[in-house]
Amino acid sequence: MDSRRRHDEPGVSDAALDFVRFCHRRRRVGWPELYDEMCHVASRGLYHGWGFGELAEHGIAFGLAEMPRLASLVTEVAGQEGERRGRMLVGVMGPIGRSEALEEASEDRRAAAFIGAAK
Repeated sequence: MDSRRRHDEPGVSDAALDFVRFCHRRRRVGWPELYDEMCHVASRGLYHGWGFGELAEHGIAFGLAEMPRLASLVTEVAGQEGERRGRMLVGVMGPIGRSEALEEASEDRRAAAFIGAAK
């Protein structure tokens, strides 16, 4: 399954998906907690200055009748974000070479440096 596929429901724009991603990256929670974050972002116009009206034009509505559709969209985006985060590189720390300063350091305070990355 392609994790970048568009949502199958009509009326869901790329901007709607981007809005949900924006909110999810601000607060990495799932439904229904993300609903609160989305309302917070919309009420303050934190996403491109858009409020509830502009978001409705792009397929994001916060009414009770729209909850199942919005919950489905949040679940899809959160899943995509989880896949994306799973593929990110992770830094590896290791001890730096021997030096007088290192030898003078106590056993529990050894110097370390970034030495590479792994998947």
